[in-house]
Amino acid sequence: MRARQVTAAVLMAAFAAGSSGCSWHGLNSLPLPGTAGRGPGSYTIQAQLPDVRTIEPNSRVQVGDVTVGTVTKIERQGWHALLTLSIDGGVQLPANATAAIGQSGLLGSLHVELAPPTLVAPQGTLHDGSVIPLSSAGVYPSSEQVLSAITLLLNGGGVGQVHDITEALSTALAGREQEVRDLITQLDTFTRYVNDQSADIIATAESLNRLAGQFAEQKPVMDKALTTLPAALRVIREQRQTLVDALDQLGKFSALVADSTNQTKDSLVEELRDLGPVLQSLADAGPALTRSLGLFATYPFPTDNVGIWQRGDFANLTAVIDLTLSRVDASFLTGTRWEGDLTELELQWGRTIGQLPSPYTHGNPLVAPYHWDQGR
Repeated sequence: MRARQVTAAVLMAAFAAGSSGCSWHGLNSLPLPGTAGRGPGSYTIQAQLPDVRTIEPNSRVQVGDVTVGTVTKIERQGWHALLTLSIDGGVQLPANATAAIGQSGLLGSLHVELAPPTLVAPQGTLHDGSVIPLSSAGVYPSSEQVLSAITLLLNGGGVGQVHDITEALSTALAGREQEVRDLITQLDTFTRYVNDQSADIIATAESLNRLAGQFAEQKPVMDKALTTLPAALRVIREQRQTLVDALDQLGKFSALVADSTNQTKDSLVEELRDLGPVLQSLADAGPALTRSLGLFATYPFPTDNVGIWQRGDFANLTAVIDLTLSRVDASFLTGTRWEGDLTELELQWGRTIGQLPSPYTHGNPLVAPYHWDQGR
């Protein structure tokens, strides 16, 4: 009777599993009682692995050879496997923990090995729903891989070659121990110098990196320049003869300029030497010249007298207008080709007798003798 009840229970479990669709994958697909990671406080995480080999659900999850959980589900995610792991509640692991498929022994069972990271500092804490990414996954060598490597090594794959290599090195280095010692010493010195210059090497590499970045930023300009250069070179090639003729004429012109300079250098030096006194006189007359410029705005009234004759809303002006020919001659024609013509005409008319100045009177007109034909 007891056997019939057990058989009925097994048949009912099988029927329930079959009626649930495709979830039945053997007894390992059912949760086993008493396994780790099933108790109160347990939590579930997932791990992405590149290869799970022949691992099955209900396989162990270990931390440091201690079983802390169970594999509850294995599924495919893209081109890698995704394992669902149930972990005991008291297990504390960093969030960046690693996951790998390990083997208990040479012929032992497979399990999932969880461990803190070794290359970086631990960060955070694994909790319910955490996912260990594929970048933190790994795999230990399998028994087949170990045996295959041993077979390759013992079957002439490397032992004989090691002997040949050792014998060849012994032959090559025989009698050259001192040279090899010197080479090692020089390599040590070179390595030490390179190590001392590591900061400069890094700075140079960073400068090259910045330069490359600037070139990258100027890539459109460089592309445009490289596109424009062929057309510019083509124009230069077409104008080659013109450029040659221009350079030839420039050479001839340079020769003429050099010859002219050689011929006129003495005269040029004399002219520059004569120009010195003129410039010196101009510099000496500078203050008077700058003061006379103030007369232009108030001509014919000097600037110094404007405040004297202009008083409030009226101005006083006294003018003496002398339109005699000698005065007009002295005022407007002095230094011109007509200088003295009006004075001579006035002398002919006899109107300047006894008046100064006169270019034709060599003495004081008050005491100069009078000629009867003066003025004719």
